[in-house]
Amino acid sequence: MNITVNEELLAYIDPLTPEENEALERSLLAEGCRDALVLWGEVLVDGHNRYRICTLHGIPFNTVQNTRFTSIDDVHLWMIEQHLGRRSVSDFQRGVLALRRKDILTARVQPAPADASGLEAAAVSGKPEPVPTMGAIAKSARISNATINQIEKIQKSAAPELVAAVKSGTISINAAATVASLPVEAQVAAVAGGKKELQQAARQVRESKAVARTEPETPEGVIARLRQTITELSAENAALKARLAELTA
Repeated sequence: MNITVNEELLAYIDPLTPEENEALERSLLAEGCRDALVLWGEVLVDGHNRYRICTLHGIPFNTVQNTRFTSIDDVHLWMIEQHLGRRSVSDFQRGVLALRRKDILTARVQPAPADASGLEAAAVSGKPEPVPTMGAIAKSARISNATINQIEKIQKSAAPELVAAVKSGTISINAAATVASLPVEAQVAAVAGGKKELQQAARQVRESKAVARTEPETPEGVIARLRQTITELSAENAALKARLAELTA
C-alpha cells in the first residue's frame, strides 16, 4: 500500500502537544489502531499522527477511501469539520478553523475568471454552499460572537509571537486581541516580557482607549494618548535593544 503524506495537509491542523502525542502513543501501543486512516487516492487526509506512530512501532492499521472529495478544498472542509467536533481542540483553534471554512466558501462563490476553461467555469458556476455569517461561524466553533471577532483580529494583526502565546495559553484570546492593536515591535516586546508584561500591555491599551472615548479632548484624554505612545515607544526600544544584543553576541 502506497500512502503519501502531503506536507500542506500535515501542516493544516496544529500539531499535537508533547503530552497529547505521548498519550496517543500509549493508547496505540496498548489498544492498537482502532480507527481507519482516511485516504484520498494515495494521499493521507486524516490520521497523520496515528500513521506516524504506527509506522514507527510496526502497529497494524486499516485505511478507508473517501470518494466524495473532488478538490483540495473539499479535503480542507472535511478536515475542518472533523476537528471542530473534537473536544481536545481549544477555543482559539476552533475559531481559526471556522474562519478558514468561511474563507474557502467565500472563494467558492466568486464568479469564474474570464479565461477559465469550460470545466473550471462549470465547477464554479455550480451551487456552492452559502457563506456563513459571523454568528454561524461562532456557533460552529462553539464560541461567542465576540470571541470569533477577537480571533479574526488576532489573525489579521497579531505578530507570530503573540499568536504563539495565545496557542500556548500564556495570554487569553480577549487580551491578545487587545495587544494586537499595538505595533508589531510592541507586541513582540510584550511577549518577550512574559505573562505579566502581556497582561499589563493589554490593561494599558484598554485604559487608554476608555479615556480617549469618554474624554477625547480633555487633559485626561491627552494624557492617556501620551501614555499609550510612551508604552509603544518603550516596547519598540526594548525590542531594538534585544535585537542589538543578538547581533553583537
